[in-house]
Amino acid sequence: MPTLRPPGRVPRALTAGTALVTLALLLTGCGGDSEAATATGDAAGKVTVGQLSNGAARPTTLDVPEVKALHAELPAAVRARGTLVIGVGALPSGFPPLAYVGGDQKTLTGAEPDLGRLVAAVLGLKPELKNSTWENMFVGIDSGRTDVAFSNVTVTEERKKKYEFASYRQDNLAFEVPAKSTWTFRGDYRALARKTVAVGSGTNQEKILLEWKDRLAREGKRLTVKYYQDSNSTYLALASGRIDAYFGPDPGIAYHVRQSANTPRATRNAGTFSGAGAGLQGLIAATAKKDSALAKPLTDALDHLIRGGQYGKWLAAWNLSDEAVPKAETDPPGLPLDNS
Repeated sequence: MPTLRPPGRVPRALTAGTALVTLALLLTGCGGDSEAATATGDAAGKVTVGQLSNGAARPTTLDVPEVKALHAELPAAVRARGTLVIGVGALPSGFPPLAYVGGDQKTLTGAEPDLGRLVAAVLGLKPELKNSTWENMFVGIDSGRTDVAFSNVTVTEERKKKYEFASYRQDNLAFEVPAKSTWTFRGDYRALARKTVAVGSGTNQEKILLEWKDRLAREGKRLTVKYYQDSNSTYLALASGRIDAYFGPDPGIAYHVRQSANTPRATRNAGTFSGAGAGLQGLIAATAKKDSALAKPLTDALDHLIRGGQYGKWLAAWNLSDEAVPKAETDPPGLPLDNS
């Protein structure tokens, strides 16, 4: 999974996920692209999502016939080639549940490659996955070797200088608590008074949490922030009651909630918060080279999946329904330049 670095070098919504949900499944070819094996084996007009997920998803077969009118929107070169080259930045290791090596130890699985396959089916194209490091994923787009990235990329105004976007998921953070906890976060920082919360150091969510801590301190209330070196330590502290909650990326928390279900350390999602802060809902988007003429057909294909219900079933399969958007947008407002 990508290391903990500022946005622009790693998938923004996963900046704390490394310490908490990284799988020790190293992929090959860390320096550049690798042709990613992908579990297709689908009949024409059908796509099965959630395959080889190691329990992170419920395998679900969806009807996804080609839409000729959307195929016609594609640039001529893409139509002639007949493939959609999809970039994923999951080297050197995956970031579950979004992109990681599946149960067969070779196939790239996850919510992001699955959505790329759904979009390709709608557009009447064969999906071709290319896995790489986060940095090389953008190099692939810049060079034209990759058509589009489905890799948890947050829309920012800075990135709009080079790329065009088709949004498909909210960029959310979340609070994870023991399943037996009755505490819920509904967006008001004052609910954190007298709580002890773990967070990843140097992350976007740490920045937000420390701002809330300062606000509470000015109001004469206390929020205690804790740091742990690895996921085991964090979840041991959560299970033993040394902390009340963990604040991290919503997809990583969704993964752990499903993995811990029906165990003595079962957890639940206690509420989400936009990764962009209170003033703007952050959005995750398919990312193509600026002026590639791909953003509109990608947006229309995503909207088709939303209206047809396949989108909702894809999110549900990966336990990400709380990140649903009502519609896809081309180049929606992104994180401002002073927060990109």
